[in-house]
Amino acid sequence: MKKAILPAIIIFVLALVVAVGSQTFLGACVHEDGSFGACHWASRALLGVGGLLAALALAALVVPSARLGLYIAMALTCVLGILTPGTLIALCQMATMRCRALMQPATTILFALSLAASAVGAWLSCREAR
Repeated sequence: MKKAILPAIIIFVLALVVAVGSQTFLGACVHEDGSFGACHWASRALLGVGGLLAALALAALVVPSARLGLYIAMALTCVLGILTPGTLIALCQMATMRCRALMQPATTILFALSLAASAVGAWLSCREAR
């Protein structure tokens, strides 16, 4: 087994945790009146970014000739995922709300780990190409 696919496997698992978690255990706040806040849309966006990251990781497993470019795309997707909750899409104002206390830090950590794995994967892909 080539070493360059190991980061793709790790990224795939982390991306699934983000995608599924953003809708379940890492989800947005539940408002008492049943309305959706801005954090709901951040959670939905994280579902899309996590799904995209999982698809890129799966493509890196299947298409070895494009692996370096896919790792670069995964790194950029991770940056988008880090910036989505709180920067690109607003969250609730109170720091004690679920979106600020759980969703934002957890997804930042998961995307940062995926970003590191993308960098390692790109480096390994460059080494294997030589």
